[in-house]
Amino acid sequence: MNDIFNPAKPAGAYDDLLAAVLPQARGHRSWTPVDGPLPALFVSHGAPPTLDDPIWLRDLFAWGQSLPKPRGIVIVSAHWEDAPLTISSPNAATPLYYDFGGFHPRYYTLQYATPDATALARRIAGTLSDTTSLHQHPNRGLDHGAFIPLMAMYPAADVPVVQLSMPSLDPTALLNLGARLKSLREEGFLVIGSGFMTHSFAVMRNPGLVGHTREFDTWAADAIARRDVDALIDYQAKGPGAAIAHPTADHFVPLLLTLGAADDEDRPPTTVIEREVFHNSIRSFQAA
Repeated sequence: MNDIFNPAKPAGAYDDLLAAVLPQARGHRSWTPVDGPLPALFVSHGAPPTLDDPIWLRDLFAWGQSLPKPRGIVIVSAHWEDAPLTISSPNAATPLYYDFGGFHPRYYTLQYATPDATALARRIAGTLSDTTSLHQHPNRGLDHGAFIPLMAMYPAADVPVVQLSMPSLDPTALLNLGARLKSLREEGFLVIGSGFMTHSFAVMRNPGLVGHTREFDTWAADAIARRDVDALIDYQAKGPGAAIAHPTADHFVPLLLTLGAADDEDRPPTTVIEREVFHNSIRSFQAA
């Protein structure tokens, strides 16, 4: 059995996915106004070992295919906190930001050369211009919280993508940022919060702690289904097992961005991926 941290063929499952689905991905039907607003997504993104997990990759690809191909993607990742609010380089084929360590050298050569996203960057700037000073990081490409899931969801790399920083780890601030991006969905742009439903290195080292991450996941799934935003904002106090499931806020708060970008309707968010990897929940959902 392969050790996914030292696989016989690094990113081999991703190579297999590309070989199987690339023609289908290139023929993906594009969004039109008739489709209506795209949903807002929360994606548990994983690290390079995601590219060695064929089930995870297939689930992400199927999710992307279930939606019309967006005109562009704006994504907020757990791995970029920067204030004031900052946008990544919109230039075509900006080099990726390999913000991880200790993996096989191949992962640091992977490419995801998305198209020029200048028009999307200007649209985002226009959306946020009323109260927010938006800075641009001219040399920063997508980090792994953005490019790892998108490599599986849109493997043809034919959708413009820009990444926004998290201006803080305050859940309310992320909820409000999502609300300000909501209108982009009506124009065929996909808004994604990328984090992890539970993000515990402790449970990876000690599987006996898995009860804590499972209890938190069950609680969070229920709160999300009820759109109990107040409970989710106060997750550290109200979420059972939160100290183990999320010892830091960075991988949880992108979930609030997703809920902020969703419409306030009676339809509950839909869980699309429900699975454990390394004893952590990779629950991912979409909200209309």
